[in-house]
Amino acid sequence: MYQALIFDLDGLLIDSETIYRKISYKMAADLGKQLHDGIWVKQMGRSPIESLRIFHDELGITTHTVQELVDLRNVLLLDGFRNELQIMPGALEIIRAFHGRMRMTIATGSPRLLMDLAIAQLGLAGYFEYMLPSDEIVSGKPDPEIYLKTIQALGLYPDECIVLEDSSNGALSGHRAGCYVIAVPSDYTRNQDFSFANHVAEDLFEARLLIEEL
Repeated sequence: MYQALIFDLDGLLIDSETIYRKISYKMAADLGKQLHDGIWVKQMGRSPIESLRIFHDELGITTHTVQELVDLRNVLLLDGFRNELQIMPGALEIIRAFHGRMRMTIATGSPRLLMDLAIAQLGLAGYFEYMLPSDEIVSGKPDPEIYLKTIQALGLYPDECIVLEDSSNGALSGHRAGCYVIAVPSDYTRNQDFSFANHVAEDLFEARLLIEEL
């Protein structure tokens, strides 16, 4: 029944949220603002422009536009991805387990420059037939656009696709697109609402077993 796996990237396949968090706190401090996790959690799973709009508005930043904050963060993230990026536990195992058995794609809230860097850095390029970043869609997660476009590119129906997400916003996006959603919360997202997911897995190892059963 299921033909394709659609993976989120940040916090699911790569441990980028640690880098995002450190950079967000540094940016706030450099701007004379005090960030707290309540704001940072709101940013998770969203497109860069939407994420930094929350950062901008919640902290009352007047010295930079939202786009200037996006550009500033991208510079810092590129350096962080090159030097600190790690793959999540179970990511290689689940990718290798289904490579050649199911079609695999990525639908990420990251822009293309960060997505391409992460995929190249970790040697994952040969596994995915299609990858859609946030700067090639109009509305970011939790809007379903990114998943609907990915499904359309594959020539499949939503009920033929399994979405794997670590954030509530991402899982809701996959749910709204009509896919089977497996939430795999990270340490940063375990307290988020995943009530609309079809299954909440402890980690990618459990998610792999679940997909085998499906």
